[in-house]
Amino acid sequence: MKKGLVIKNTGSWYQVKTEDGRLIECKVKGNFRLKDIKSTNPVAVGDYVYIVENAEGTALIAEIEERKNYIIRRSSNLSKLSHILAANLDQCMLVVTINYPETSTIFIDRFLASAEAYRVPVKLLFNKIDKYNEDELRYLDAIMNLYTHIGYPCFKISAKHGDGLNAVKEELKGKVTLFSGHSGVGKSTLINSILPGAAIKTQEISFAHNKGTHTTTFSEMFPVPDDGYIIDTPGIKGFGTFDMEEGEISHYFPDIFSESANCKYNNCTHRAEPGCAVREAVEKHTISESRYASYLNMLEDKEDGKYRSAY
Repeated sequence: MKKGLVIKNTGSWYQVKTEDGRLIECKVKGNFRLKDIKSTNPVAVGDYVYIVENAEGTALIAEIEERKNYIIRRSSNLSKLSHILAANLDQCMLVVTINYPETSTIFIDRFLASAEAYRVPVKLLFNKIDKYNEDELRYLDAIMNLYTHIGYPCFKISAKHGDGLNAVKEELKGKVTLFSGHSGVGKSTLINSILPGAAIKTQEISFAHNKGTHTTTFSEMFPVPDDGYIIDTPGIKGFGTFDMEEGEISHYFPDIFSESANCKYNNCTHRAEPGCAVREAVEKHTISESRYASYLNMLEDKEDGKYRSAY
């Protein structure tokens, strides 16, 4: 068996780069199931796998090396299946636009909470700064201050004009980085600016709906200088989190979790309990209202049964 890295997923086929640098198209062997994860894709981009080659020049993936981490999302509202976006990550870069199209703080916070749950550090890239008016730029600075204060590094960029990209390129060196974000936020333009050879398709956003159209349909890894990789993923509309217990959700909001130590009750859900330090912090503006609203939004999901247990 040969060892390789899964660098592209095209539905039923996986492109694997072997240790001697060859690219081999592979299928998954039989009814391949990962223990403890019921997912739509048992093998993910970023996985290290062992393959068995055949006479046709293709191969079967027979084994997956244990992952150091992965990012997962629910496949759809009604689905009991999850979808693994990528595995073995050093960091995520979430590409955000405050307009054209708008990325809501609820979406940002859901993504951050999921990344915290799977122990993947996140950096926020605020794109399209060339398009914003003064009010939008003021709002952008306020949002960046909020997330920087919580501990998430933020970058102000224009993928189209190249502003701020040198700082981003420095952060990519020697790391496997997942790029994610809504369709239309300029992820493909950004990757093309960083890696001119990638030639990823880009599309204009629909101004009638202020939304992007999906251009990337499958995840793919691209090498970057100094032993790094970018993983490009399809644009995501919502971020359904997966397999979180109600009591755990606050653990994935570092600002809320640190304050919760001061609550009167250990099992405080920070909704209506007396002596809740978190609600007091929201009133005093030491925890932002938008973060608290995102936390409550995720709790509501749990109550509505929108979180599915992993099998």
